[in-house]
Amino acid sequence: MKLGLYNAIFHDRTLPEALAAIKAAGLTGIELNTGGFLPATHIPTIDDILVSDDARDEFLGIFEGTGVDIYGLNCNGNPLHPNKAIGDKHAEDIRRSIRLAERLGQNRVVTMSGLPGGEPGAKYTNWVVNAWNSAALDVLDYQWDIAAEFWRETDRFAADHGVKVALELHPQNIVFNSADVHKLIDLTGATHVGVELDASHLFWQQMDPIAVIDHLGELIFHAAAKDVRVNKEWAQLNGVLDNSFRRLDPSENRTNLGGDEWANEWPKNSAWDFVALGRGHDVAYWTEFLRALHRVDPNMLVNIEHEDVSLGREEGVNEAAKVLIEANKALEESLVS
Repeated sequence: MKLGLYNAIFHDRTLPEALAAIKAAGLTGIELNTGGFLPATHIPTIDDILVSDDARDEFLGIFEGTGVDIYGLNCNGNPLHPNKAIGDKHAEDIRRSIRLAERLGQNRVVTMSGLPGGEPGAKYTNWVVNAWNSAALDVLDYQWDIAAEFWRETDRFAADHGVKVALELHPQNIVFNSADVHKLIDLTGATHVGVELDASHLFWQQMDPIAVIDHLGELIFHAAAKDVRVNKEWAQLNGVLDNSFRRLDPSENRTNLGGDEWANEWPKNSAWDFVALGRGHDVAYWTEFLRALHRVDPNMLVNIEHEDVSLGREEGVNEAAKVLIEANKALEESLVS
Protein backbone atom coordinates (compact mmCIF):
# COMPACT_ATOMS: atom_id res chain seq x y z
CA MET A 1 0.00 0.00 0.00
CA LYS A 2 1.07 3.61 -0.52
CA LEU A 3 0.86 5.71 2.65
CA GLY A 4 0.67 9.48 2.68
CA LEU A 5 -0.90 12.52 4.33
CA TYR A 6 -3.62 14.98 3.37
CA ASN A 7 -1.81 18.30 3.53
CA ALA A 8 -4.42 20.56 5.20
CA ILE A 9 -2.92 19.98 8.66
CA PHE A 10 0.34 21.51 7.39
CA HIS A 11 -1.17 24.58 5.72
CA ASP A 12 0.65 26.57 8.42
CA ARG A 13 3.98 26.02 6.65
CA THR A 14 5.49 26.08 3.19
CA LEU A 15 5.21 23.11 0.85
CA PRO A 16 8.91 22.15 1.25
CA GLU A 17 8.50 22.30 5.04
CA ALA A 18 5.38 20.14 4.82
CA LEU A 19 7.18 17.60 2.63
CA ALA A 20 10.04 17.43 5.14
CA ALA A 21 7.60 16.77 8.00
CA ILE A 22 5.82 14.06 5.98
CA LYS A 23 9.13 12.38 5.17
CA ALA A 24 10.18 12.57 8.83
CA ALA A 25 6.97 10.78 9.80
CA GLY A 26 7.92 7.87 7.53
CA LEU A 27 5.25 8.57 4.90
CA THR A 28 5.86 8.76 1.16
CA GLY A 29 3.02 10.84 -0.28
CA ILE A 30 1.03 14.05 0.01
CA GLU A 31 -2.60 14.59 -0.98
CA LEU A 32 -2.79 18.22 -2.05
CA ASN A 33 -5.78 20.43 -1.36
CA THR A 34 -6.82 22.24 -4.53
CA GLY A 35 -9.87 24.27 -3.50
CA GLY A 36 -13.41 23.83 -2.21
CA PHE A 37 -13.82 24.53 1.49
CA LEU A 38 -10.12 25.34 1.89
CA PRO A 39 -7.74 27.42 -0.23
CA ALA A 40 -5.08 25.69 -2.31
CA THR A 41 -2.34 26.89 0.03
CA HIS A 42 0.40 24.67 -1.37
CA ILE A 43 -0.47 25.18 -5.05
CA PRO A 44 -0.80 28.95 -5.48
CA THR A 45 0.06 28.69 -9.19
CA ILE A 46 -2.79 26.41 -10.33
CA ASP A 47 -3.91 28.71 -13.13
CA ASP A 48 -0.34 28.95 -14.45
CA ILE A 49 0.18 25.19 -14.25
CA LEU A 50 -2.96 24.61 -16.31
CA VAL A 51 -1.53 26.51 -19.28
CA SER A 52 2.24 26.53 -18.86
CA ASP A 53 4.58 23.54 -19.05
CA ASP A 54 7.29 25.63 -17.39
CA ALA A 55 5.02 26.40 -14.42
CA ARG A 56 4.06 22.74 -14.17
CA ASP A 57 7.65 21.55 -14.28
CA GLU A 58 8.71 24.17 -11.74
CA PHE A 59 6.03 22.96 -9.33
CA LEU A 60 6.87 19.28 -9.81
CA GLY A 61 10.52 20.12 -9.29
CA ILE A 62 9.73 20.96 -5.65
CA PHE A 63 9.21 17.23 -5.02
CA GLU A 64 12.46 16.03 -6.57
CA GLY A 65 14.74 14.38 -4.02
CA THR A 66 12.27 14.77 -1.15
CA GLY A 67 11.15 11.13 -1.02
CA VAL A 68 7.55 12.34 -1.11
CA ASP A 69 5.30 12.07 -4.16
CA ILE A 70 1.86 13.49 -4.92
CA TYR A 71 -0.80 10.99 -3.84
CA GLY A 72 -3.89 12.59 -5.37
CA LEU A 73 -5.67 15.94 -5.14
CA ASN A 74 -8.40 16.95 -2.70
CA CYS A 75 -11.17 19.44 -3.43
CA ASN A 76 -13.76 18.81 -0.70
CA GLY A 77 -16.66 21.24 -0.93
CA ASN A 78 -20.34 21.49 -1.84
CA PRO A 79 -20.75 21.79 -5.62
CA LEU A 80 -24.55 21.52 -5.27
CA HIS A 81 -25.02 24.34 -2.75
CA PRO A 82 -28.09 26.48 -3.59
CA ASN A 83 -26.07 29.62 -2.85
CA LYS A 84 -24.37 30.05 -6.20
CA ALA A 85 -21.48 31.95 -4.61
CA ILE A 86 -20.59 28.65 -2.94
CA GLY A 87 -22.00 25.98 -5.26
CA ASP A 88 -20.74 27.39 -8.55
CA LYS A 89 -17.27 28.07 -7.12
CA HIS A 90 -16.92 24.61 -5.60
CA ALA A 91 -18.18 22.98 -8.80
CA GLU A 92 -15.63 24.91 -10.84
CA ASP A 93 -12.92 23.99 -8.31
CA ILE A 94 -13.70 20.31 -8.96
CA ARG A 95 -13.45 20.75 -12.72
CA ARG A 96 -10.25 22.74 -12.33
CA SER A 97 -8.83 20.05 -10.03
CA ILE A 98 -9.59 17.38 -12.62
CA ARG A 99 -7.73 19.37 -15.26
CA LEU A 100 -4.89 20.00 -12.80
CA ALA A 101 -4.63 16.29 -11.98
CA GLU A 102 -4.15 15.49 -15.65
CA ARG A 103 -1.46 18.18 -15.94
CA LEU A 104 0.40 16.80 -12.90
CA GLY A 105 0.23 13.17 -14.00
CA GLN A 106 -2.32 12.28 -11.33
CA ASN A 107 -5.52 10.27 -11.75
CA ARG A 108 -7.39 10.80 -8.48
CA VAL A 109 -9.40 13.79 -7.22
CA VAL A 110 -11.16 13.53 -3.86
CA THR A 111 -14.28 15.57 -3.17
CA MET A 112 -17.80 15.32 -1.73
CA SER A 113 -21.07 14.60 -3.52
CA GLY A 114 -22.60 17.87 -2.32
CA LEU A 115 -26.02 18.78 -0.94
CA PRO A 116 -28.67 20.99 -2.59
CA GLY A 117 -31.45 22.95 -0.96
CA GLY A 118 -34.77 21.25 -0.38
CA GLU A 119 -36.82 23.05 -3.05
CA PRO A 120 -36.44 25.57 -5.90
CA GLY A 121 -35.34 28.97 -4.63
CA ALA A 122 -33.83 27.59 -1.41
CA LYS A 123 -31.09 29.61 0.27
CA TYR A 124 -29.72 26.86 2.50
CA THR A 125 -28.88 23.18 2.17
CA ASN A 126 -31.32 20.58 3.48
CA TRP A 127 -29.97 17.25 4.73
CA VAL A 128 -32.74 14.67 5.07
CA VAL A 129 -31.52 12.42 7.87
CA ASN A 130 -34.53 10.11 8.06
CA ALA A 131 -37.16 10.23 5.32
CA TRP A 132 -40.08 8.86 7.31
CA ASN A 133 -42.67 11.18 5.71
CA SER A 134 -43.71 11.79 2.11
CA ALA A 135 -42.49 15.40 2.06
CA ALA A 136 -38.96 14.23 2.90
CA LEU A 137 -39.02 11.89 -0.08
CA ASP A 138 -40.19 14.81 -2.25
CA VAL A 139 -37.14 16.73 -1.08
CA LEU A 140 -34.87 13.79 -1.87
CA ASP A 141 -36.37 13.37 -5.35
CA TYR A 142 -35.64 17.03 -6.05
CA GLN A 143 -32.10 16.77 -4.68
CA TRP A 144 -31.26 13.59 -6.54
CA ASP A 145 -32.34 15.16 -9.84
CA ILE A 146 -29.83 17.96 -9.24
CA ALA A 147 -27.09 15.60 -8.07
CA ALA A 148 -27.55 13.17 -10.96
CA GLU A 149 -27.28 15.92 -13.58
CA PHE A 150 -24.13 17.38 -12.04
CA TRP A 151 -22.35 14.07 -11.50
CA ARG A 152 -23.34 12.71 -14.91
CA GLU A 153 -21.66 15.72 -16.54
CA THR A 154 -18.69 15.60 -14.15
CA ASP A 155 -18.18 11.89 -14.82
CA ARG A 156 -17.91 12.59 -18.56
CA PHE A 157 -15.52 15.47 -17.89
CA ALA A 158 -13.34 13.29 -15.64
CA ALA A 159 -13.30 10.48 -18.21
CA ASP A 160 -12.18 12.91 -20.91
CA HIS A 161 -9.19 13.84 -18.73
CA GLY A 162 -8.32 10.32 -17.57
CA VAL A 163 -9.14 11.09 -13.94
CA LYS A 164 -11.29 9.27 -11.39
CA VAL A 165 -13.25 11.28 -8.82
CA ALA A 166 -13.50 9.75 -5.35
CA LEU A 167 -16.40 10.90 -3.18
CA GLU A 168 -15.99 10.98 0.59
CA LEU A 169 -19.01 9.35 2.25
CA HIS A 170 -19.59 12.36 4.47
CA PRO A 171 -22.91 13.09 6.17
CA GLN A 172 -24.42 16.47 5.27
CA ASN A 173 -24.03 15.28 1.66
CA ILE A 174 -26.50 13.44 -0.54
CA VAL A 175 -24.15 10.43 -0.83
CA PHE A 176 -23.05 9.23 2.60
CA ASN A 177 -23.51 5.45 2.64
CA SER A 178 -23.31 2.39 0.39
CA ALA A 179 -26.91 2.56 -0.79
CA ASP A 180 -26.39 6.16 -1.90
CA VAL A 181 -23.28 5.17 -3.86
CA HIS A 182 -25.22 2.57 -5.81
CA LYS A 183 -28.06 5.02 -6.40
CA LEU A 184 -25.70 7.63 -7.82
CA ILE A 185 -24.05 5.12 -10.14
CA ASP A 186 -27.43 3.77 -11.26
CA LEU A 187 -28.76 7.28 -12.00
CA THR A 188 -25.68 8.51 -13.84
CA GLY A 189 -24.06 5.42 -15.36
CA ALA A 190 -20.80 6.83 -14.02
CA THR A 191 -17.53 5.03 -14.70
CA HIS A 192 -15.15 7.68 -13.34
CA VAL A 193 -16.99 8.64 -10.15
CA GLY A 194 -16.56 6.36 -7.14
CA VAL A 195 -15.62 6.45 -3.47
CA GLU A 196 -12.90 7.73 -1.18
CA LEU A 197 -13.11 5.28 1.71
CA ASP A 198 -12.71 7.49 4.78
CA ALA A 199 -13.27 5.21 7.77
CA SER A 200 -13.96 8.02 10.23
CA HIS A 201 -17.41 9.05 9.02
CA LEU A 202 -18.41 5.40 8.75
CA PHE A 203 -17.36 4.76 12.35
CA TRP A 204 -19.62 7.43 13.82
CA GLN A 205 -22.53 6.38 11.62
CA GLN A 206 -22.11 2.91 13.20
CA MET A 207 -21.10 1.42 9.85
CA ASP A 208 -18.34 -1.16 9.42
CA PRO A 209 -15.63 0.26 7.11
CA ILE A 210 -14.23 -3.17 6.28
CA ALA A 211 -17.68 -4.50 5.35
CA VAL A 212 -18.22 -1.39 3.21
CA ILE A 213 -14.90 -1.96 1.41
CA ASP A 214 -15.79 -5.56 0.63
CA HIS A 215 -19.28 -4.52 -0.49
CA LEU A 216 -18.27 -1.62 -2.76
CA GLY A 217 -15.12 -3.26 -4.10
CA GLU A 218 -13.81 -1.61 -7.26
CA LEU A 219 -16.04 1.42 -6.71
CA ILE A 220 -13.43 2.45 -4.12
CA PHE A 221 -10.77 4.55 -5.83
CA HIS A 222 -8.92 6.10 -2.88
CA ALA A 223 -8.75 5.92 0.93
CA ALA A 224 -8.29 8.08 4.01
CA ALA A 225 -6.95 6.85 7.33
CA LYS A 226 -8.79 8.81 10.00
CA ASP A 227 -9.97 7.55 13.37
CA VAL A 228 -12.97 8.23 15.61
CA ARG A 229 -13.54 7.64 19.31
CA VAL A 230 -17.15 7.25 20.42
CA ASN A 231 -17.66 8.79 23.87
CA LYS A 232 -20.20 6.41 25.39
CA GLU A 233 -21.05 8.71 28.32
CA TRP A 234 -22.55 11.30 25.96
CA ALA A 235 -23.45 9.09 23.00
CA GLN A 236 -25.85 7.10 25.18
CA LEU A 237 -27.64 10.33 26.10
CA ASN A 238 -27.55 12.31 22.86
CA GLY A 239 -26.77 9.80 20.11
CA VAL A 240 -24.33 10.43 17.29
CA LEU A 241 -26.48 13.12 15.64
CA ASP A 242 -26.09 15.57 18.53
CA ASN A 243 -26.32 19.22 17.39
CA SER A 244 -24.75 20.95 20.40
CA PHE A 245 -22.43 23.08 18.28
CA ARG A 246 -21.61 26.70 19.12
CA ARG A 247 -21.62 29.54 16.59
CA LEU A 248 -18.23 31.26 16.61
CA ASP A 249 -18.13 35.05 16.78
CA PRO A 250 -16.40 36.93 13.92
CA SER A 251 -13.77 38.04 16.43
CA GLU A 252 -12.80 34.40 17.06
CA ASN A 253 -10.55 32.24 14.92
CA ARG A 254 -12.89 30.43 12.53
CA THR A 255 -12.77 28.68 9.16
CA ASN A 256 -14.73 30.00 6.20
CA LEU A 257 -16.55 27.32 4.20
CA GLY A 258 -17.55 29.59 1.30
CA GLY A 259 -19.82 32.62 1.03
CA ASP A 260 -20.92 33.56 4.53
CA GLU A 261 -20.77 30.03 5.96
CA TRP A 262 -18.34 29.15 8.74
CA ALA A 263 -17.33 26.08 10.71
CA ASN A 264 -18.85 25.97 14.21
CA GLU A 265 -17.19 25.00 17.47
CA TRP A 266 -17.35 21.29 18.25
CA PRO A 267 -19.68 20.24 21.12
CA LYS A 268 -18.03 20.33 24.55
CA ASN A 269 -19.52 17.02 25.68
CA SER A 270 -19.32 15.35 22.30
CA ALA A 271 -20.82 11.97 21.46
CA TRP A 272 -17.75 11.29 19.32
CA ASP A 273 -14.46 12.90 18.33
CA PHE A 274 -11.95 12.66 15.53
CA VAL A 275 -8.77 11.21 17.05
CA ALA A 276 -5.33 10.18 15.87
CA LEU A 277 -5.07 6.66 14.49
CA GLY A 278 -4.81 4.20 17.34
CA ARG A 279 -6.86 6.25 19.78
CA GLY A 280 -10.15 4.87 18.51
CA HIS A 281 -9.06 1.63 16.86
CA ASP A 282 -5.81 -0.28 17.38
CA VAL A 283 -3.07 -1.43 14.99
CA ALA A 284 -4.79 -4.80 14.55
CA TYR A 285 -7.91 -3.04 13.27
CA TRP A 286 -6.02 -0.84 10.84
CA THR A 287 -4.14 -3.90 9.57
CA GLU A 288 -7.45 -5.47 8.58
CA PHE A 289 -8.60 -2.15 7.11
CA LEU A 290 -5.52 -2.12 4.86
CA ARG A 291 -6.00 -5.80 4.07
CA ALA A 292 -9.52 -5.09 2.81
CA LEU A 293 -8.24 -2.21 0.65
CA HIS A 294 -5.46 -4.47 -0.64
CA ARG A 295 -8.11 -6.87 -1.90
CA VAL A 296 -9.50 -4.03 -4.02
CA ASP A 297 -6.18 -2.52 -5.15
CA PRO A 298 -2.72 -3.48 -3.81
CA ASN A 299 -1.49 -0.01 -4.82
CA MET A 300 -4.31 1.93 -3.16
CA LEU A 301 -3.34 5.42 -2.01
CA VAL A 302 -4.11 5.64 1.72
CA ASN A 303 -3.63 9.11 3.18
CA ILE A 304 -3.83 10.10 6.83
CA GLU A 305 -6.19 12.95 7.62
CA HIS A 306 -5.36 14.42 11.02
CA GLU A 307 -8.01 16.34 12.98
CA ASP A 308 -7.27 15.37 16.60
CA VAL A 309 -7.41 18.75 18.35
CA SER A 310 -5.86 17.32 21.53
CA LEU A 311 -2.53 16.90 19.73
CA GLY A 312 -0.14 19.27 17.99
CA ARG A 313 0.22 19.08 14.24
CA GLU A 314 3.46 17.11 13.96
CA GLU A 315 2.73 15.20 17.16
CA GLY A 316 -0.60 13.97 15.82
CA VAL A 317 0.73 13.18 12.35
CA ASN A 318 3.66 11.22 13.77
CA GLU A 319 1.41 9.25 16.11
CA ALA A 320 -1.01 8.39 13.32
CA ALA A 321 1.82 7.52 10.92
CA LYS A 322 3.38 5.14 13.42
CA VAL A 323 0.11 3.21 13.71
CA LEU A 324 -0.50 3.10 9.95
CA ILE A 325 3.08 2.06 9.16
CA GLU A 326 2.92 -0.72 11.78
CA ALA A 327 -0.39 -1.89 10.31
CA ASN A 328 1.05 -1.93 6.81
CA LYS A 329 4.11 -3.84 7.99
CA ALA A 330 1.88 -6.44 9.65
CA LEU A 331 -0.12 -6.74 6.43
CA GLU A 332 2.98 -7.20 4.30
CA GLU A 333 4.38 -9.85 6.65
CA SER A 334 1.13 -11.78 6.58
CA LEU A 335 0.99 -11.71 2.79
CA VAL A 336 4.41 -13.36 2.42
CA SER A 337 4.02 -15.90 5.23
